[in-house]
Amino acid sequence: MTKHLISVADLEGRLEQLIDRAIEMKRAFKAGDAPRLLDGRALAMIFEKPSTRTRVSFEVAMFQLGGHGLFLSPKDLQMGRGETVEDTARVLSRFVDAIMYRAFSNEVMRQLAGAATVPVINALDDLEHPCQIVADLMTMKEHFGTLKGLNVAYVGDGNNVANSLALGCAMVGARLLLANPPGYDMDRQVLERAREFAAGTGTAIETGRDPAWAAGGADVVYTDVWTSMGDESEEGDREAIFKPYQVNEELMHKAASGAVFMHCLPAHRGLEVTDGVVDADYSIVLDQAENRLHAQKMILVDLIIG
Repeated sequence: MTKHLISVADLEGRLEQLIDRAIEMKRAFKAGDAPRLLDGRALAMIFEKPSTRTRVSFEVAMFQLGGHGLFLSPKDLQMGRGETVEDTARVLSRFVDAIMYRAFSNEVMRQLAGAATVPVINALDDLEHPCQIVADLMTMKEHFGTLKGLNVAYVGDGNNVANSLALGCAMVGARLLLANPPGYDMDRQVLERAREFAAGTGTAIETGRDPAWAAGGADVVYTDVWTSMGDESEEGDREAIFKPYQVNEELMHKAASGAVFMHCLPAHRGLEVTDGVVDADYSIVLDQAENRLHAQKMILVDLIIG
């Protein structure tokens, strides 16, 4: 049966092992050991939404592993002119070894995966962002040496990143406190699934409204943009609603000694985070960004060759 990565939950039972393998692969690469594990392999990369980190990290990952990443926008595909997503998946499966899809819709993501006979990687949709969270957890483990027992605070919109972060934290035994304004909660079904995982790893996924409650004593304070791609028409309203959820120096002072700040980027400076936080010594956002490359190399190797 073809393995896909559509949700962080698809890595049940092997998420931390994959993270450990990614850390070891990164160490080896930095030491000059870069085996061409995907020599001659090809990755189709379908982008309905633009991205800096996702495109560059996947293309460079395939290059460093000896393979080739093929960028495809909707205007490059017949899918943009009426071909069904299922037919697109079936045809691409005859040409390439895996499909990376950055999509507007989780439903369409699952339709593509259902028809594909090669692995499909969710590079962001409206429900989840699993590759980001693998890189995030990898970054936390590099910094703290462990994931189990970490206290993670997420402040802001209960969006796709929040959904995947809740699942990932629950699966590795990290505690997550999520603070967001009313009406911007994370997906209820994802929350229930995350709490099921948390029960098995002895941790908790908690939600509330107060940023100070979430950040109090946290090892990691995490935020994301207030307005995701596709929600631009709500930007003005969201800025007013989310203003109390800005991560600033005052909020970071409530975190634990040695706490770090994380953001999946791009950051809208002066909105969800201040310059003083994102540029501080405790900010590890660039480590996060770099680890997209190394985490995705391991995801590609895992899904394509095992």
